[in-house]
Amino acid sequence: METIRLNNGNTCPVIGIGTFMLSPADVENSVREALKMGYRFIDTANAYVNDLAVGRGMKES
Repeated sequence: METIRLNNGNTCPVIGIGTFMLSPADVENSVREALKMGYRFIDTANAYVNDLAVGRGMKES
């Protein structure tokens, strides 16, 4: 997976999956399948109010 080097020296994947404005079921399914396909960057935030669904998707992957 292609990454970029951040100013602090860490690397971040160039491509990720977003979770904004998805239903909890869609978030869970999307995160689970994206992780199975090799994605390692999940765009999520407390303001999206879907952190539980993200966690379930991660656990199921």
